[in-house]
Amino acid sequence: MNREEILSLPSALPDGVDYDEYLIATYLAVFPAVWPIPVLAEALAIEQSTGTWVAVPGETPEVRCQHIAKVLGVYELPDYEFEVPQSLETRNWIIQIAYPEVNIGEQIPMLLTTVVGNISMGGNIKLLDIRFPKKFVAGFKGPKFGIAGIRKILGIPKRPLLNNMIKPCTGYTLEVGAELFRKAATGGCDIIKDDELIADASFNSIKGRVKRYMEIEKQVYEETGEHTLYTVNITDKIPKVFQNAKRAVELGCNALMINYLAVGLPVMQALAEDPKINVPILAHMDVAGAMYMSPLHGMSSHLVLGKLPRLAGADVVVIPAPYGKAPVIPDKFRNVAKNLSFPLYHLKPTFPMPSGGITPSMVPQVMADLGTDIVIGSGGGIHAHPGGPIAGGKAFRQAIDATMQGIALDEYAKDHPELDIALKEWSDPFGKGVTAR
Repeated sequence: MNREEILSLPSALPDGVDYDEYLIATYLAVFPAVWPIPVLAEALAIEQSTGTWVAVPGETPEVRCQHIAKVLGVYELPDYEFEVPQSLETRNWIIQIAYPEVNIGEQIPMLLTTVVGNISMGGNIKLLDIRFPKKFVAGFKGPKFGIAGIRKILGIPKRPLLNNMIKPCTGYTLEVGAELFRKAATGGCDIIKDDELIADASFNSIKGRVKRYMEIEKQVYEETGEHTLYTVNITDKIPKVFQNAKRAVELGCNALMINYLAVGLPVMQALAEDPKINVPILAHMDVAGAMYMSPLHGMSSHLVLGKLPRLAGADVVVIPAPYGKAPVIPDKFRNVAKNLSFPLYHLKPTFPMPSGGITPSMVPQVMADLGTDIVIGSGGGIHAHPGGPIAGGKAFRQAIDATMQGIALDEYAKDHPELDIALKEWSDPFGKGVTAR
């Protein structure tokens, strides 16, 4: 074959493509043992780029040379070399496909259409990762504030930040929410967020919450010397979600929250890149499980919860933690946090916010796993403290301070009654072996 014929093929050596011009997607595929996956992988590459199930006149050699996706590798696990056991019903494959960046442009909708797209309905195929070229990421601004920016706003250079979700999740009046906000802020919560289940509710509006909560934020700051970010939930239909955001900022809100997968990643990106939205954005993870929980379908959690929301501009992302009520493998949890905070071209690092049944007894383990550049999220672990939300916030802050100083929680609790009560109340609430250390 001549060079043009080779370049028009849906395959290439890993060393034979320009990594500055291609996005590299890695898939897990589990199919019946009799299926010729090395051949079918090329069909997948064609399906997600220039072609379809039958040859069409417009798919010329010139078009294929510039735009066809290329299979870089098909690897079987285990790696059979001379014989495939006849008893096998299925075989496991890792497939790598290179997609021309020019097909996609610098945007998330066409990214997902290309790398997940129709093949998401093709059986047991799961997208494990995507390697982005620099030119693709250059089209995104990423987090406006990131870890350093939020630390600067709050004046907290080193320790983990403490977030509280107001509980109950929804159904309460403005007066009830305002009192819970005051107590959580007084207890030392650096960030207080709406639950994902309350937005611009008929019984408790965004306008009312922002005005009242921010009045309280100023009052608590005068009392304690500590600022609190209030992330108001602006989630809504388009265009109201944008109206909610701009109205909240006009009313003095110092942060926003959005259910980013429910409204769509491009919506959050538009908010993050709007110069008038000059406050941090906290991204909530609801709907994420529908995209990553299956072991054989969808996308891996570090894409859904890590790389993609960071690309779209989230300053903080709520992620499920393995110590609380969430079913999460610890290695997966740490990998999500890595995708939020490790170097990624020009993008600022995003705060991981482990959440889901977190109590003070879990603080040492969270910090051991992820370090100090985290936001520790707790709802019931603050509001259900026997001493109330003020004591609940103080217990968490005491657990953070103890861990920063290298002091065991049970030792520190001897002189800190709020922490002592919390440790006795929730020594290991979910039976996962996480106790005070």
